[in-house]
Amino acid sequence: MQTSNDSYKEASFPLSNRILRVLWGIVYQIFFRYSPRPFHGYRAFILRCFGATVGKGTHVYPGVKIWAPWMLELGDECGIASGAELYSQGKITIGYRAIISQGTYVCTGTHDYTKRGHPLYTKPIVIGDKVWLAAYCFIHPGVTIGQGAVIGARSVVTKDMPAWMVCAGHPCKPLKERVMENE
Repeated sequence: MQTSNDSYKEASFPLSNRILRVLWGIVYQIFFRYSPRPFHGYRAFILRCFGATVGKGTHVYPGVKIWAPWMLELGDECGIASGAELYSQGKITIGYRAIISQGTYVCTGTHDYTKRGHPLYTKPIVIGDKVWLAAYCFIHPGVTIGQGAVIGARSVVTKDMPAWMVCAGHPCKPLKERVMENE
């Protein structure tokens, strides 16, 4: 979704969005960021107040940076570590029991550098059920990570990754099948 034609002359988002982000920034700094680590339900409540869809048993830690909660859909029992950043200019969907490790950057916005106005546009990101994004990954706009995939530390994911594969690298690529032991 393109949000503006000329990012040098125009605001990329409407005034209502910008006002809501200011309000979110204030609430984030005062009530979210410095909340006690075990208060996951409290942070889920705050996210819901700002339009996020948050499943049961979700663990969003206080040091997670979130650009726009109303663009988030968090599945049951997913976990997002402190230091992760959800740059949710577009929709981010995180599945059941998915894990987003510290330092990971999930980025839905980019610019079209082939056009004179360098317009901003967004593409949604989908992170499937039981995915693990290890520390300091970068997830590009428009990427879908299939169910059960593991993305290795510091990987740069520029295209969709298949389900139940261990993937890593810069650029990220599938390396081997993810096999789960029976418990």
